Amino acid sequence: MRVACWAFAVSLAWTGAAMAQVSDDVVRVGVLTDMSGPFQDTNGMGSVEAARMAAEDFAGGGKGIKVEVVFADHQNKPDIGSAIVRRWLDVDKVDAVVDVPNSSVGLAVNSLLRDTAMTFLASATATSDLTGKACSPNTVQWVNDAWATGNTTAAAMMQRGGDTWFFITVNYALGQGIEAEATNYILKHGGKVLGSAKHPLDTADHSSFLLQAQSSQAKVIGLANAGADTINLVKQAAEFGLQRGGQKLVAFLAFINDVHAMGLKNAQGLLLTEGFYWDLNDDTRAFGKRFGARPGMDGKMPSSNQAGVYSATMAYLRAVAAAGTDTGKTVVAEMKKAPFQDKLFGDFAVRPDGRGIHPIHLFEVKSPAESKYPFDYYKLVATVPADKAFRPISEGGCPMLK
Repeated sequence: MRVACWAFAVSLAWTGAAMAQVSDDVVRVGVLTDMSGPFQDTNGMGSVEAARMAAEDFAGGGKGIKVEVVFADHQNKPDIGSAIVRRWLDVDKVDAVVDVPNSSVGLAVNSLLRDTAMTFLASATATSDLTGKACSPNTVQWVNDAWATGNTTAAAMMQRGGDTWFFITVNYALGQGIEAEATNYILKHGGKVLGSAKHPLDTADHSSFLLQAQSSQAKVIGLANAGADTINLVKQAAEFGLQRGGQKLVAFLAFINDVHAMGLKNAQGLLLTEGFYWDLNDDTRAFGKRFGARPGMDGKMPSSNQAGVYSATMAYLRAVAAAGTDTGKTVVAEMKKAPFQDKLFGDFAVRPDGRGIHPIHLFEVKSPAESKYPFDYYKLVATVPADKAFRPISEGGCPMLK
C-alpha cells in the first residue's frame, strides 16, 4: 500500500539528551491522503509538497532535528487507511500522521492512534466528532470542521435573507455532519429546510438532485459535500440555470482547486467559506507562489487543506523541538500551551479539546470579468474571528474535559 517515501535530513544529529527522547533518532511525518479520488486536487501530492516545504523551512529547529516525510493513498477507504497507519506505527516508525481528507478514514485513524505514541494532525478531516465525542489527547484538528462550516455559512446566508434551504448532501460522516449543523442553525434562527437529497461519494450525475432542489423553490441550495462532487454539482447547476432563476448556490466545503476546475463562468456568484486564501495578504501570497513553483504543482495555488498541512506540520515540528520528544500526547500538550500568530491562518490557538481555532472567511467567487490574473478568484465578503468561528468547547462533549 505504500505509495512512496521521501526524506529530508537537516543536519547530523541532536545532542545526546534530546536524542534519548526521540524515537529512532528521526521525526517521521506521514501524509495520508487521497491520490486518485475526489480529493486528489485539494489534497493529494499538493499536501505532500506542503509537508516537504514545512520540513525544509523548519530546518532542524536549531537543534539539528532530522525530519522525513512519507506518504500514501488511503483510497477513501477506512480499512485501507487504518492498515497503512498500522504499518507506519509498527514497521516504519512514523511519528505523526497529517492531512487525511475523508471523515470516515479520519475517525478510523483517530481511534487507532488514541493509545499510541503517534500524533494525529487532522488538518483535513472535517467531522466535528474529532474534537467532540471522539476527542483524543494526541489529536489536533486544524483547518475546518462540520460545525464551523455549517454554522458560519448558514449564518452568513441567513443574514442575507436566505431563510429557506434545500440540501444536496454526500451520504457519509462529512456531509451528514455539515447538513445537521447547518440545519440546527437555520431552524434556531427562524429559517426552514424544505428538503434534502443524499448521494454517494464521487457521483457523476447530479441532475435528479438538482431538479429536486429547483422544484423546492428554496432560496438557498446548500452543497454539503466536497471535491469532485461539488465541482460536478456546480457545473450542472450552471447548465440548469439555478442561479439565474434566483436560487443561491452555497458550497460548505469548496476550495480554490475546485473553483479552478469549475471555471469562473460556472462558479461565479458561488458563496463559500475558507480558513485560507492564497491572495489574502503578503504572507499568504508569498507561500502561494512558492507552492506553485514546487515540483508537479505547475503554478497551481494551494487549497486551505494543503496550507493546513504546511501549518500543522510546522507547528508540530516546533512543538517536538520545544518538548524534546516526539511522543504524541506530550507534543500535543506542548501545542496547546499558548496561542500564536500563524503566517497562513492568522490568530491561532489549540484548545484543550484539540480544536485549532483561527478566523474563517466568507468569499464570493468572482465573475470572469472581475478576475485579473491567474487564480484571482475570490472576493472577501466577511471574516468570522477565531473565537466565534468554531463550536464552543462547552458544547462539544469531549470526554477529556470532564
